Amino acid sequence: MTRITHHPSDALLLSHAAGRLPAGLSLVVAVHVERCARCAAYVGALEAAGGLLLEETPPVAMHSQALGRLMAALDAAPADAPAPAPSQGPPPLPQGEVWPSALAGSQIAAWRWIGSGMHYSRVRLAGDDAVTVFLLRLAPGKYLPQHAHHGREFTQVLCGGFHDGRAQFHAGDFDAPGRGVHHLPVVQSAGECVCLTAVQGRLQFDSVYGRLLGQLAGLR
Repeated sequence: MTRITHHPSDALLLSHAAGRLPAGLSLVVAVHVERCARCAAYVGALEAAGGLLLEETPPVAMHSQALGRLMAALDAAPADAPAPAPSQGPPPLPQGEVWPSALAGSQIAAWRWIGSGMHYSRVRLAGDDAVTVFLLRLAPGKYLPQHAHHGREFTQVLCGGFHDGRAQFHAGDFDAPGRGVHHLPVVQSAGECVCLTAVQGRLQFDSVYGRLLGQLAGLR
């Protein structure tokens, strides 16, 4: 098994454990935590500490009419409210690979061709929070054109690997390039590379080809 060398920062793991991240960004961190024993132990310790703090917090009296208001709100809820859309099973992965269980509640579209050896799949979560979540599946030697970010971008490598001019990322690694970072991820593994990425804001591609590819994949 490839050793994981790139992890979310302690501050980012704390934000994830405290529920302070948007759902799309938190999903990518959750997938990393699921596959990284070190980060799972750290998040577990944070959650345990948070539970102890809650136990030590003095109780606060509720408003005398709180229960009545809650019951009235439940009675007023429409009886014919639409049922949530069933989750869609994920598309196939390269042979031998398994989807993370953290994606089980997501709606994952079928692979969409966006270029030779390049496929894209949109991931939708309940309560979309303006964070674009998607999967990229690239063949060896393929690359995502050089780009920068107006917001945060989190990437978790599910299989394969790439180098973006800053570092090499293998299966299990996590990347969170800062704003203004220009990078060009190129697949350097022997097999396909599949990544889960969440983008807050939009990507700024440097080339016309990159902008066209971004439009095709909905990454504007």
